[in-house]
Amino acid sequence: MRDPYTVLGVAKTASEADIKKAYRKLAKQWHPDQNKDNPKAKEKFSEIGQAYDILGDKKKRGQFDRGEIDAEGKETFAGFGGFRPGGARGGAQAGGHPFGGHPFGDTGGGAGGFAGAEDILSELFGQAFGGGRGGAGPNMGTGMGQQGAGGPFRQASQPRKTADVKIKAPVTIDDLARGKAAVTLPDGSRISASIPPGAQDGQVIRLKGKAKSQPGQTAGDLLVTLVFQPHAEFRPDGSDLRGDVRIPLETAVLGGTVSVKTLEGKVSLKIPPWTNSGKVFRIPGRGLPKKGGTGDLKLTAVVMLPDEPDAALADLLKARNPL
Repeated sequence: MRDPYTVLGVAKTASEADIKKAYRKLAKQWHPDQNKDNPKAKEKFSEIGQAYDILGDKKKRGQFDRGEIDAEGKETFAGFGGFRPGGARGGAQAGGHPFGGHPFGDTGGGAGGFAGAEDILSELFGQAFGGGRGGAGPNMGTGMGQQGAGGPFRQASQPRKTADVKIKAPVTIDDLARGKAAVTLPDGSRISASIPPGAQDGQVIRLKGKAKSQPGQTAGDLLVTLVFQPHAEFRPDGSDLRGDVRIPLETAVLGGTVSVKTLEGKVSLKIPPWTNSGKVFRIPGRGLPKKGGTGDLKLTAVVMLPDEPDAALADLLKARNPL
């Protein structure tokens, strides 16, 4: 690998902030998901990640500057005289290796290493990139893991997770009632997704492992934004449904029953005498799923005048209110 300072395009005197800024810019520019038609993007992105793994870690940067590790984070050969290039004596160290330290160098993401790069990538692309400390970090899974319990050798890195994919899914009242909706993926295929009780318009649900994976990587997640679609009769209100019930003037004055629609079919609703517009009638259990049961259907009364002029009604009102 090339000199990490050259890869990130920074001077050896660059501050930590300058190095981080350079990495953010290049990672965003060369991320494979942003360059699907460029076969060299993955290699370039890996090189950028390896460079930041060295320069983004204060300890590793110092080791590299002193010649103790190379551009891949591996210890440079100390020679048989028992001295490293940096002057530290080789001998038997706490780790028990005759050349001192770990035979492969501290390549597993120490403080400020992989975790720092993951945080940046998560901020840029909305997901944490693979493996955590010592796992497959920004070096595209080419590094080694942390020291295993069985000896000084490194564990193989885990495959990196493909970037999460954000999509929108139209959701109908009927979908909310069933607790499931059909989601169309970017490639045109469709899957069924569960909708949690009490879901809200604009809510984001995560479908783990449902995004299309890249070669050599595990599948990412789908982040699905629910977009509620209008309904001819009802509108959701948490686990309840709201709507209107039209009541003829005669029924509103004298009382009676009217037929109203629900998601399961029509039911009769009893109307008491002298019902005004704005009165809310509640029909239990005819709403949307909620934890432990089902919400209610709440209908607001709308008193309606006769469709045709009624002379008798007009005369009655005139008699009650003479000019």
